[in-house]
Amino acid sequence: MPRPSPTVLLESPKSISNKIDKVISSDGIWAVFYKNKPINLKSESIIAFTAPKYRSVSFSNKGHAINLVKKLNKQFGTTEFTAVILSHAETIYSE
Repeated sequence: MPRPSPTVLLESPKSISNKIDKVISSDGIWAVFYKNKPINLKSESIIAFTAPKYRSVSFSNKGHAINLVKKLNKQFGTTEFTAVILSHAETIYSE
């Protein structure tokens, strides 16, 4: 069964590069939590000095969050990682 087409809310005008940005609706934002608390993920190399990399832990698609939860639970041998939908909208910045 194919994925349903997204609902387009806004579309930018065509530019010289022929790139069009579209704002599409989402059911919410899903985040990965550990022991019911939000987290960040940081990766570092133990062989060479490189800047640490921070991985995404919040997604507009629940499938990505669930896949990360499964991976982290397996990697760390736990079941404490969960995917949580964030539905409370509190505006912290507006122009």
